[in-house]
Amino acid sequence: MSAKITRFAPSPTGHLHIGHAASALLAAEMGDEFILRIEDIDRTRCKPEYEASIYEDMSWLGLDYPQPVRRQSDHFNDYAAILQRLADMGLLYPCFCTRKEIEEEIARSPSAPHGPDGFLYPRTCTTLSLSEKEDRMASGEHYALRLDVNEALHRTGALKWHDAVKGWQEATPQLLGDVVLARKDTPASYHLCVTHDDDLQNITLITRGEDLFHATHIHCLLQNILGYDRPAYHHHPLLTDKDGKKFSKRDKSLTIREIRNKGFSASQLRDIIHSQNFLTLLNP
Repeated sequence: MSAKITRFAPSPTGHLHIGHAASALLAAEMGDEFILRIEDIDRTRCKPEYEASIYEDMSWLGLDYPQPVRRQSDHFNDYAAILQRLADMGLLYPCFCTRKEIEEEIARSPSAPHGPDGFLYPRTCTTLSLSEKEDRMASGEHYALRLDVNEALHRTGALKWHDAVKGWQEATPQLLGDVVLARKDTPASYHLCVTHDDDLQNITLITRGEDLFHATHIHCLLQNILGYDRPAYHHHPLLTDKDGKKFSKRDKSLTIREIRNKGFSASQLRDIIHSQNFLTLLNP
């Protein structure tokens, strides 16, 4: 039986919270080999001090991983090459629409398609001629590169992937529409980078929160188009507080650093996560 290689891939946009700890510990427990990756493609929000904090938290949790750690911001040339491959296949198109224009277009359509994260991009820019696209790109106008999901599916046919919790899934990337794979200020998107890096690092089991379940439909499509092996998936339930709200950086959830400063040990935190008795953290 081949080794299970898992990974934990946080973004250094804030200090890791208890939900991150649970995800990292689960990935380490389920894998024969555990890899840490830093997903720092958003250079406006990612900070060196938060990356340093990630390494500190991983050490405190007792998690070991191979060195050097892959930092996505060091590999934009790799992602540019993948984008060029997709462009050469005719699977990318430039989108010049602003967020406001997209919202207005959706408002004008009584039957605008809807996905798990809200209304889908209405494919407005697919109607532009090749010459118009080239002229607008050459003029320096801001644009994003979107994946033509319908065309990609036409070439791949039906696809499936397996989740340890929900079983076999038919890939339905139409749920997310023509996702953005690159922008002017972010030269590669999460979908593109994570798909490429998981293959490059030979990840065989991806453990991550169920909030990313639908993203896997897009990743499955990209894997097939790019000739990558398909890993198995385990989308685990998200940890929630006493009010049923998921832990997040945005809501300034209790961080691993704060837990450590309260005097808890890593072993105690593991027990708390397993029992989900989070009140203990608030009343040591």
